[in-house]
Parts: sequence; structure tokens; C-alpha cells
Amino acid sequence: MDILSVGAWAPALYPLTMVAVALDAALPPIPSEIMVVTSGALSATNKVILPLALLMAAAGSVAGDLLVYTIFRRRLTNVLDRFGWGRTVHRVIRKAVNRGGRSSTAAAMVAGRFIPAGRTATMAAAGIAAIPAVRVLRASAIGSVLWASWMVGLGYVTGRSTHFPFWANSLIGVCLGVGFGVLMAAVIGIRHRSASHRNSGSTDSGSGSGSGSDSDSGTDPQPRG
Repeated sequence: MDILSVGAWAPALYPLTMVAVALDAALPPIPSEIMVVTSGALSATNKVILPLALLMAAAGSVAGDLLVYTIFRRRLTNVLDRFGWGRTVHRVIRKAVNRGGRSSTAAAMVAGRFIPAGRTATMAAAGIAAIPAVRVLRASAIGSVLWASWMVGLGYVTGRSTHFPFWANSLIGVCLGVGFGVLMAAVIGIRHRSASHRNSGSTDSGSGSGSGSDSDSGTDPQPRG
């Protein structure tokens, strides 16, 4: 058997994809998207079974979501901080939360996985907010199926539409997926900034009207000190 042939190592993609996607929740730099899209590209040439590729990607996504959620729900970060690798994981997750915000709604948990580090941020936020595990699991399952279908589908469609080698189709699919995620993150960021500006304007207006009513009433402020 030729170990360099795709058929020789393609079956190993199933478990490797599931593990990589699960670990990617706690360590976003792990490029699990490459493996997911590659499995889709290989399924276009029948080297990988498409439903099984989808199942492994979705299962890994749910497992990783629950891992991050449990760490913050059970306040296990002090356990992580006992080890060098654990402190690295904790630091990476905290950065993702600071960058992605603390939204823990079901919509955020579903959509967050489509933007860079969004999956990590929303699951950590859900744990911090003590969202019930059933709600988290439901949102994770829905989001994971959608995300797996999107990423595997990118590889599959690219593989069916071109005559390039599978690795080229994988790169094209990853670029499309990352580009979509960056664009989605930019749109969300713009909306958040606009909402913040509107809220600031409303607060300023409220403060101004409040001071005006004090003046009209003729009430002097109490002296201090």
C-alpha cells in the first residue's frame, strides 16, 4: 500500500477532524477548518464518505463547545492555571471573550462559530452567565450542524466545480470560509459601534433634559463638604 496516496490516509481524517475541531474551541489557533474543508473536498471524489465527514465535524464542534462551557460554568480556570499549558488555554479564551464580547444568547451561540474566535467567546460567556446546559447543548447542536454543513460544503462544492488537486480545493474553500467569517465579524462590529453611539447619544440627551428640569424647578443643589 502506498502511504502517500490519498486513499491510504483519508480514513484517518474522520477521528483527526473530530479531535481538531473539539480542541479548536479552547485553542482557536488550531486550524481545524483546513481539515473540515479538506474532508469535503475529498468527499467530492469519493475518497471520504460525505455524511461521516459532516458527523465528525459536528460532533467535534459540540464536544469543544461543551468543554469551554464546562470550564467556565464549573469555575475550573483555577485548575488550568496550575499548568503551563493550562494558563495558555485560559489566556487564549480570555482574549477571545474580550474581543468577541459576552453575549450568551442562543443566536450568538449559533452564529458565533462563523466568525474568528466567536465560538470560544460565546461558549465561555454562556458558562460565566450560568446558562442552563440544555439551552447550551441545543444551541451548540444547531450551530454545529450548520457550521459543519457550511465548511464541508465549501470543500465539496469546490471539489466538484474544479479540476484542481484536493489540496488546492481545500485552500480555496478555507479562504472562502475565513473571508466570510471576517466579513461577518466586521459587519457585527460596525453594528455594535453604531448601537454604542446611539446609546451614548441617548444618555447625553437624558442628562441634558434632567439638568434642565432641575433648573426650571428652582431647586438649588445641596452644598457638599
